[in-house]
Amino acid sequence: MDYKGLGKRIREERQRLNLTQAALAEAVDISDTYMGAIERGERSLTLDTLVRLVTRLGVTVDYMLADFVPDSDPNILAQFKQITDDQPLERKQLAIKVLRTIFSHYGNGEA
Repeated sequence: MDYKGLGKRIREERQRLNLTQAALAEAVDISDTYMGAIERGERSLTLDTLVRLVTRLGVTVDYMLADFVPDSDPNILAQFKQITDDQPLERKQLAIKVLRTIFSHYGNGEA
């Protein structure tokens, strides 16, 4: 397990919600020190702690562990959904245009 990668993803989601380490730690009933060590990838975490973290962060366990689970179409689609769920319609439409541009550049999608 790549705990540094998992910690980085937890930190990104925490920052997306404008939470401090202390606020997140308190919300999931762990110490600030332990929270910092998790984000730095220095400590592993129990399944119970992971579930409390993802619940507070509003993400799914599969999203957090996506780098450690073989990619499949449903997993990829879930990741896109996770990223776009809280975005306004205009940003979603812009993201589609960007993806179409990228895919057309590589010849793998419609222009």
